[in-house]
Amino acid sequence: MTAKDKGDTAGDEQRVIRQLAELLNETGLSEIEIEKSGLKIRVARTLNVQSVVAAPAAVAASAGASAAPAKAVSADPAKHPGVVKSPMVGTAYRSPEPGAASFVEVGSQVTQGDTLFIIEAMKTMNQIPAPHSGKVTAVLIENGQPVEFGEPLVIIE
Repeated sequence: MTAKDKGDTAGDEQRVIRQLAELLNETGLSEIEIEKSGLKIRVARTLNVQSVVAAPAAVAASAGASAAPAKAVSADPAKHPGVVKSPMVGTAYRSPEPGAASFVEVGSQVTQGDTLFIIEAMKTMNQIPAPHSGKVTAVLIENGQPVEFGEPLVIIE
């Protein structure tokens, strides 16, 4: 393979990546992956984590809660001992159907096994149960939000 051939291949790859990125913007998808002639390309949109994490802090502050727990949550919710993380990649839903009440809200008491969310993955609705009983102190996602494996969803203390 000549240097010119390598340059052409890199140019083709860049062109495909740009087309996939444009497709993400046009469709609103969070990620797309293709495989062609042994070349596998995955393009994913990053989520604005700061705005997702800021929401629970604002809710806690408006509810009159002390500022210390809100700061602890916004610092790094993934390290909180009561965090429940997403077991899969998919779209998270906070209620069983559109227009219905959410499974949990900040302040809700949950029992081990209660449904916290539903994550749709590959057209399958997966109920996400509470791993332990306690009080929901932060909900870190919005309804219909794409989630990644291991992403913090909720904090139960």
